[in-house]
Amino acid sequence: MTVVTPTPVALATPKHFLDLDIMSGADLRRIIETSKAVKAKDFPNGNAKPFAGKALAMIFEKPSTRTRVSFEIGMKSLGGDVVVLERESSQLGRGETVADTARVLSRYVDCIMVRTTREQKLMELAEHATVPVINGLTDRTHPCQLMADVMTFEEHRGPIQGKRVTWSGDGNNMATSWIHAAVRFDFELNIACPANLAPPRDVINWAQGQGGKVKISDNPQEAVKGADCIVTDTWVSMGDADSFDRTEQLRRFQVDEKLMKQAKPDAIFMHCLPAHRGDEMTAAVIDGPQSVVWDEAENRLHAQQGILYWCLGLL
Repeated sequence: MTVVTPTPVALATPKHFLDLDIMSGADLRRIIETSKAVKAKDFPNGNAKPFAGKALAMIFEKPSTRTRVSFEIGMKSLGGDVVVLERESSQLGRGETVADTARVLSRYVDCIMVRTTREQKLMELAEHATVPVINGLTDRTHPCQLMADVMTFEEHRGPIQGKRVTWSGDGNNMATSWIHAAVRFDFELNIACPANLAPPRDVINWAQGQGGKVKISDNPQEAVKGADCIVTDTWVSMGDADSFDRTEQLRRFQVDEKLMKQAKPDAIFMHCLPAHRGDEMTAAVIDGPQSVVWDEAENRLHAQQGILYWCLGLL
């Protein structure tokens, strides 16, 4: 009896969506334009159900509203299936390694989205998965949100290239992703924050090394001058210990009506949500005529769909 040994099949490298700084500006632009087209029901190749026969696994180690709903509806509305895994209801919460989880899920699904804490978990999942992995949020970055933010900006103010965006508040994971976006989409970014709550030094060094137009200061009034958009985020991120001292440090970085008036007259206001009126911004700002946060929230759905198109090799 002759035993035939099958020739190994070379697997294509998965198209992970991990962070904006490790992706090309051209790929990010393709995703944005696809997101806009899908929102307008102008489906690539005229196929309204491009994800038919595809499945997405979503791993949540942090709670979610927008990430969960936007990915689930986004996948299903284009013909795909979704399975949700929460820490308490999966073996990740019982000691199974991230690597083993990646290997197993890769045998079941076509793509994995993870919303987690440490960036290392995301990277370990991507290293061992043989299907695309999407960063739904880590303590370091939130690139999916930035794709929705860029899309929203361009809907209201045209191409973001060359425009000026001001961040006022904590230099958290969202601020880091805004820095990455400023370089990849070629716009100016002024970040106003307390010196001890600034974005990580390596992120700032990366932007400067890339020729990015990113400035860091502790003066929000100066930072907003000439801004086309003002952005902020919660002062206490999910999982962080609430701190009176932290809140007091950030108080003067609150986005209120006075600060908005120091930007361009047609400047827009964005916030990734959830929001805390009276803390990082006033109710008059987030509920006012310059706020585009509800469009921004909706665009999470369309931006996620664009990301899935790219990850699944449909672009």
